[in-house]
Formats: sequence, structure tokens, C-alpha cells
Amino acid sequence: MQRVLDIGIVGGTGYTGVELLRLLAHHPHARLRAITSRKEAGTAVAEMFPSLRGHTDLRFTTPDEAPLHDCDVVFFATPHGVAMQQARALLDAGVRIIDLAADFRLRDTATFERWYGMQHSCPDLLREAAYGLPELNRDAIRDARIVANPGCYPTTVQIGFAPLLRAAGAVDAEHLIASCASGVSGAGRKGEIGLLFAEAADNFKAYGVGGHRHGPEIEQELRRIGGDAKLRCVFTPHLVPMIRGMHSTLYARLTDAGAALDLQALYEQAYRNEPCVDVLPPGSAPDTRSVRGANLLRVAVHKPQPDTALILVVQDNLAKGASGQAVQNMNLMFGLPETTGLGAPALLP
Repeated sequence: MQRVLDIGIVGGTGYTGVELLRLLAHHPHARLRAITSRKEAGTAVAEMFPSLRGHTDLRFTTPDEAPLHDCDVVFFATPHGVAMQQARALLDAGVRIIDLAADFRLRDTATFERWYGMQHSCPDLLREAAYGLPELNRDAIRDARIVANPGCYPTTVQIGFAPLLRAAGAVDAEHLIASCASGVSGAGRKGEIGLLFAEAADNFKAYGVGGHRHGPEIEQELRRIGGDAKLRCVFTPHLVPMIRGMHSTLYARLTDAGAALDLQALYEQAYRNEPCVDVLPPGSAPDTRSVRGANLLRVAVHKPQPDTALILVVQDNLAKGASGQAVQNMNLMFGLPETTGLGAPALLP
């Protein structure tokens, strides 16, 4: 019988934190031991999140008081820069780490410091961290002490482009385009003018047009997938007036070799054994509500012109785009079936 895993969550008051709690509360091999918040220490989790009333009796504690060193795995659902400050002590205690922020995603410390405005405090640990996209990096995740949970946008872009990039010489890798849109929960649980209902509702806008933090992560991982150091991807994120959900429209220019491929068959073959990727029938256009609350990406492949591939990808940015993927990684790290605790279908309507 698989032992029960003791779980700690650092920074449990945001949307990814409460999504972790929702998923782990009924995970058959998870026991929630601690959830931290300096500001909310002493407050019952169910008081802050009534949706969890009857599902957990945990109270928030300060990080100093929480028994994190007694856990098997600790999730960091924190702002960037927190996990790298606490990682070494936890690893020394034998605790494995899954970071939902960006502390361990970027391989190059100068790139990290440029985009996140802080010095990386443990570059040696950065080098050993596994990038946590199971469909493309499963073996490294299984053995890792630290897993860098991918960004939400990069998850959709990598899953969407990977089969084309792995088909040698199929695309012009220097001219990839990713036009992506996310609901407002992607910005986190915070009060900002642009995220107010009266500002975000009935509106659609691009942001980060001059450069977004997920851009270097996307290019880093696409280059690794395709083995092409010259790869370039124009990435433009958009904010849409919904709470959760993400839609990515991806474009690639096909070479003569790529134009000769059966793209539908290529994608069906690439993801035929992936329980969290659903390649839709030809002519499909996935919608975001078809994955709401589910740890699932839906992918549709089109060829609108003989030399152009168009890939549509949808996911729930808080599930497969964040906390659901983190639980999927935990399952891999501890030898559990990958979809344990993640089998619920999407919520509709």
C-alpha cells in the first residue's frame, strides 16, 4: 500500500494556494500538515475560503511555526523570490520542493535577474531543478528534489508547438507566434485597478507587449525541445473578462517537409498516451469552459494555408496551468499514478 504523504503549502492565501487545497483535500495519498501565511496566522482556512468548509480543519501558521521540515513535499504558492530563500534548509531536511513561482524555471541567472528584478540566491540549486512539464520532462521530474512548476502560458505554448519542433525540419523555428489570452485569476489574488470588475469586464486588451516574463521561459524551453538555439517566438498575452481559463493561438510557418506532414496524425501520435492532453478531432475549436477545473489541455490542429500550421490550445490557468500540474508533478515524484486526485471532469456550465 502506498504511504500517505505529508504535505506543506507555503503561501496558501492566493488562488494557486486555494486550488492546491481543493485538489489535495481529497487526494487519497495526501495529508495536509501545514499551510502558512504571516498575515493570516491563526485564521482557519475554511474561514477565509468557505468553499473548503468541511474539507479541512487547518489553520494558517507562520512559516517559523509550521512543521515544514517534517513534510515529504512542500509546495511554494508564493511570490517570486520566496522559495529560493527557504529551499536549502528544506532540502537538507530531506523535503522535496515544488515551486509554483519562477525561482527555478530559468536556467540563466542573468536572465532571471533581469526579468524578476532580484538576485538569485542559490544558483547551484537552480542547476539541479527539473522543469515540471510532465508530458515533455517526465523522467527528470521523477528523480528531482526540486521541481519548477511551469508558467501557465508556457505550458500551453510548449504543448502546442512540441510535436512540430520534434519533427526535424518541419517548421521555420525563427518565426513562431503565440497569441495567448488568460482570465483575471492569472494575475493573482490582489487588488489592482486593472483587475477590478469595472475595469476588466466588457473589455479585451493585450499587455506586456514590450516583453513579458514568460517570454524567456517559452523560448528557453522551446529551444530545448527543438534543439535550435536560433529559435524565436513572438509572444503576446491578453487579458479577457473571465475568472479562470486560458486560450492560446499558435502559428508556425511550415517548410516543404512540414507541409507534407499529416499534422492531425502527428499530434495524435505525440499525445496518444498522455492522460492530460486531449487532441480534438479535425476541424475542432476548443473552448475554455471545456477544461474549467480540470487538469487537462485540449488541442486542435489546423492548416489554414499550405505553408501554415495553426494550433489552438486551452487549459484552466489555475489547474493544468498551475496547481493541478503541481499535483501531477508530486504524483510523479513519489511513484503514484500520474493522475491520482486529478480525475474530475471539467465544470459545466
